[in-house]
Amino acid sequence: MEAFLVGGAVRDQLLGLEPKDKDWVVVGATSEQMVAHGFKQVGSDFPVFLHPETGDEFALARTERKSGSGHTAFEVDASTDVTLEDDLLRRDLTINAMAMSGGELVDPFDGFSDLKDGVLRHVSAAFSEDPLRVLRVARFAARFPDFEVDLGTLALMRELVEAGEMEHLTAERVWMETSKALIEDVPSRFFKVLHEVGALERVFPELAALDGVPQPAKHHPEVDTFVHVMLALDFAAKMGRDLDVRFAVLLHDLGKGATPTDILPQHIGHEKGGVPLVKAVCERLRVSKDRRKLALDVCELHLHAHRLPEMRPGKVVKLLIALDGFRRPDMVERFVQACEADAKGRTGLEDRVWPQGDMLLDALVAAKAVSTAPLLERGFEGKRLGAQLLQERIKAVKRVMTIA
Repeated sequence: MEAFLVGGAVRDQLLGLEPKDKDWVVVGATSEQMVAHGFKQVGSDFPVFLHPETGDEFALARTERKSGSGHTAFEVDASTDVTLEDDLLRRDLTINAMAMSGGELVDPFDGFSDLKDGVLRHVSAAFSEDPLRVLRVARFAARFPDFEVDLGTLALMRELVEAGEMEHLTAERVWMETSKALIEDVPSRFFKVLHEVGALERVFPELAALDGVPQPAKHHPEVDTFVHVMLALDFAAKMGRDLDVRFAVLLHDLGKGATPTDILPQHIGHEKGGVPLVKAVCERLRVSKDRRKLALDVCELHLHAHRLPEMRPGKVVKLLIALDGFRRPDMVERFVQACEADAKGRTGLEDRVWPQGDMLLDALVAAKAVSTAPLLERGFEGKRLGAQLLQERIKAVKRVMTIA
């Protein structure tokens, strides 16, 4: 039996990057032999084992044969006569189909050449057996923004989409690939590649509906709503924002896809109109409660942030309450980050001054500094205490906004 380092770990080493995980393929071994050597079996669909000391994953070399629709319908052969090349042949991209042993590179499908040339290319026609690979290629396009997707690979991706294979992907797998893509340096490429092969309409129809929808050029020099959302998303990535903020930015303008054509390029009420669409996406992808709340808040309330200088202090306090800012100040900070991406994710306006974020955060600090102790000493209690506390917070916000 012989073990080879494979996949992403080899690719990243060749790129001079530190591999996040190290995966190994074992050739010529049985499950019984792996267990006898102290490995712990964890795979249920096919034999995968954890190294007793490093925790690295070791999988028996295997082949896969399509047995139905979707990305899980495969018959697996992990017998001892499966070769390393057999195992590499079933992989998605040539840059992920290399192996290494003792410093020697095993590269039967010219993955190193594609790595040098910046090409994302499928290994074989077996690529079209797994619809998950459409999402994976798009994700790698986001990870390696200078790489081009091979035209033949794009054609196979379109064939998978047109065959209805995307409908067999589970919500969990769609979210897994999407969440990984969102935290890449140029997440927009994930959605652009999906759109190019017709997959965006299948997995994110709400986003696809934004393509070609005009906005007033006065506020949006890029005009196209889909272009704006992609610019805003990449700005959030450039600023190092977390996954929740990027997800909220992605969904913040969904309502514009439902604007009646007779009022375009205006989008009156798009923020409230987008709420049910954001809810639908969150429910479909089964995202966490906090992630859902932030996405909904940004969708419904982002125009409030932009209009903050004209808002009355009472409205500002109500906005802080709606964001749950007095209990969760981090939610206000993330809301500000998402709204900043919306403001600066516009052609030529990336470096614009946007003071509204600091204004809202200063208002939160001032309002939170109001103590209930003096009010209790003055005899306020129950509903009267709550009402007076609100008034004191409004006064505090008025003071800082006047200074600003």
